[in-house]
Amino acid sequence: MSTEQSGSGYVEAGQEYQRDSNYITDRITADGSSGWPVEADRYRLVIARACPWANRAAIVRRLLGLEPVISMGICGPTHDERSWTFDLDPGGRDPVLGYERLQEAFLARDPEYPRGITVPAMVDLPTKAVVTNDFRQMTLDFSTEWTQFHRPGAPELYPEQLREEMDELMQRVYTEVNNGVYRCGFAGSQRAYDAAYDRLWTALDWLEERLSAQRFLMGGTITEADVRLFTTLARFDAVYHGHFKANRQKLTEMPVLWAYARDLFQTPGFGDTTDFPQIKEHYYVVHADINPTQIIPMGPDTSGWLTPHGREELAGSPFGDGTPPGPVAAGEEVPAEHGPGGIGHR
Repeated sequence: MSTEQSGSGYVEAGQEYQRDSNYITDRITADGSSGWPVEADRYRLVIARACPWANRAAIVRRLLGLEPVISMGICGPTHDERSWTFDLDPGGRDPVLGYERLQEAFLARDPEYPRGITVPAMVDLPTKAVVTNDFRQMTLDFSTEWTQFHRPGAPELYPEQLREEMDELMQRVYTEVNNGVYRCGFAGSQRAYDAAYDRLWTALDWLEERLSAQRFLMGGTITEADVRLFTTLARFDAVYHGHFKANRQKLTEMPVLWAYARDLFQTPGFGDTTDFPQIKEHYYVVHADINPTQIIPMGPDTSGWLTPHGREELAGSPFGDGTPPGPVAAGEEVPAEHGPGGIGHR
């Protein structure tokens, strides 16, 4: 949940869902003209594995090899009306920031901060204050502003020659798919739901057709566009199909998108940042207005994510002339029992 409101009141009766998209839009730049210079060991990325928007930031950080210079704090999968919390850490405190709640970093920036406390967030370690929670710009800046710290062989996730087309495609994926599932789930009327459902499946059919002829969204190698679509697809059958009523088909029933999603999942940086039990716990517990029992489902069986996808038959490879990232950084591993291979909850 990067952009969901806090608490359990997500549905406004009679209305279509409107996402609050007002963020702290400061940027961390290579030339420091923003007031926040790119600097090793200066910032901490705070995420929650459950959140698709935060999952994006974790994937891009890993693909580019920024782990040694940007540390990462991980919140638990649920939150209350006040904030995400560091309940996974010993003593319930982030070991670097010393905070129990991400809210403390927002209040350090603005004691009267009036908006939702969202992940991902970049926190300035000297002041322990949030720099930005603008998830869309954050990952683009990882690609374009942090280049001096990219690992050898890192992919070019936002190629300059493709940016105009990518920006248009990513905007459509955001409005129709990333946010489209939320418009279905948080619709406040039958009419709003029906319209949201039609828009979502129109976009998914378009993506199914586009990806039938090319391995990735922009061609033969992965880009930021694939990262943005992947985090929604990874949550589709586990959450969006049932919980959000996006149920024309399961992802596993869409041959092209299912194969594409498995291709990405099996690429280092994608599946090894995905935690299925935390994903389910977040949505089914936090959204109490659409799941008042807060019961977390046992299924679906996630073992299929590791089955052959056959996408190698299309031209290209995930990293092109580059290389995949190395092992997951110590302490950042998704527990084996939280990955693919069965059913259950945390």
